[in-house]
Amino acid sequence: QVQLVESGGGLVQAGGSLRLSCAASGRTFRSYAMGWFRQAPGKEREFVAQISRSGGGAFYSDSVKGRFTISRDNAKNTVYLQMNSLKPEDTAVYYCAARMGRDALGEPDYWGQGTQVTVSS
Repeated sequence: QVQLVESGGGLVQAGGSLRLSCAASGRTFRSYAMGWFRQAPGKEREFVAQISRSGGGAFYSDSVKGRFTISRDNAKNTVYLQMNSLKPEDTAVYYCAARMGRDALGEPDYWGQGTQVTVSS
């Protein structure tokens, strides 16, 4: 069982930056592909970014490519999402996700509780 706890959300003006963190419990963090999803009000949850178990491979949705960067520190059991050039349409609850034994998220095995990101225009 893995517990995921997100932090770093908040209110920021358009064009600003935020860094989200997701701390994972347990000693098998490096066995999990990690990533981020988001859900805006009235919309379905959507994929944002993922990173492979080693951190050597990352993949982004078209809507955030070039603005967001995902990274992980396996020694700290933490995955990060650096968000730059934020837009009002990035406003959503951001969820951390993990999938055991794979380098891609697919259907995640575990989810965090979410952290709110609000971008004002």
